[in-house]
Amino acid sequence: MAQPQPGLAETAALTRGVTALSCATAAVLLAMKAVVWFYSGSVALMASTADSGLDLIASAATFFAVRYAAVPPDEDHRFGHGKAEAFASLLQAGLVFASAALILQEAVRHIVQKETVSHETWAVGVMAISIIATGGLVIAQTRMLRRASSVAVSGDRAHYLADLASNLVALVGVAASALLRVPALDVAAGLAVAGVLLWGAIAVFREASAQLMDRELPDEARARIIGLVEEDPRIAGVHQLRTRASGPITHIQMHAALDPNLTLEAAHSVVVAAERRILTAYPAADILIHADPHGRSEPHGGPFGESAGD
Repeated sequence: MAQPQPGLAETAALTRGVTALSCATAAVLLAMKAVVWFYSGSVALMASTADSGLDLIASAATFFAVRYAAVPPDEDHRFGHGKAEAFASLLQAGLVFASAALILQEAVRHIVQKETVSHETWAVGVMAISIIATGGLVIAQTRMLRRASSVAVSGDRAHYLADLASNLVALVGVAASALLRVPALDVAAGLAVAGVLLWGAIAVFREASAQLMDRELPDEARARIIGLVEEDPRIAGVHQLRTRASGPITHIQMHAALDPNLTLEAAHSVVVAAERRILTAYPAADILIHADPHGRSEPHGGPFGESAGD
């Protein structure tokens, strides 16, 4: 059985904690890598250093975005501020693309100038530390996402998963270059890092775009919502279900067919009870249920709404 999602307050607390950890991790790794790269000249380490710098910017954007997304609705934003998370994810994707381009440029320069790597031991050591720290952060993010939904944290996690892969590749490249004395291996590792980052950026872009374009929730989530509503035998069916995620908020709208002989007060009671059942599974949901007289309803709400169908 699917577990209920946490409420808005708990989600906000979870995202605040994990984004603060993300910023701290990125700052420490950036400082270490920058120093060692300065002395070693490794392309693979340079690639990882540049990525950590962009990680810090992206993590900082996510840090502020999740806090803004949790701000309650106001007069100018009646649906809340949840899409701030998606914008932060798009920023992450753009920064990753920029990082990959920088790495490709630097790798080509090293190929042309045939530069070698020095202080390989330092480079290997800092990459090993980076792998351990990044792995710990990814574990923390994964645990948080199992409890609550956040497109910003999900994007940050995808970014750091790509970092984890890039750090492993960079470590192999630097170590192989040092042991075999073949500088081309270090350059090849840098190119592989760029490829991994591009792949991760595409995944982040897709997830953020889906939320900005108001993509429907997955089919299993929609089926669960319908099942919760139809637990009441007085509800003959549900149609025109619309769902979308906006940061920590899930927006749910639908039409419910009720006995046309019910009083307005009784129909209202049925609808409120259905909303409460949905809230047990989606405590951070914004729900709107329109009651239709079963067998007597007719198209309304304009052609745009009717065209969605269900």
